[in-house]
Amino acid sequence: MKLPSEAELLRIFIGEADKYEGKPLYEAIINLARQKGMAGATVVRGLMGFGAHSRMHTAKILRLSEDLPIIIEIVDETQKIESLLPELDQMIKEGLVTIEKIRVLAYRYNSER
Repeated sequence: MKLPSEAELLRIFIGEADKYEGKPLYEAIINLARQKGMAGATVVRGLMGFGAHSRMHTAKILRLSEDLPIIIEIVDETQKIESLLPELDQMIKEGLVTIEKIRVLAYRYNSER
């Protein structure tokens, strides 16, 4: 797959405990992105953060069971990102979704692996 040099980064901030149809929301979003043939997606687990309610989420020893922040990043061309948004709107009940214009420097696949 070849990405244009101008693409978009879709960034989704949710909680680790968020669910969609009984599964972790981040897993459902990644599976949707893969089904739609997106160029790539990554889930990052945060150590600490807060959101709209200003409630602190942390991985400190005394609070291991807290709902840690999750960031999902998806990179692709504008049209593919836009096509994903209506479905995400149905899936995400609470969180933050941002889109940034980015410049892709390299997107390589090693066929020898």
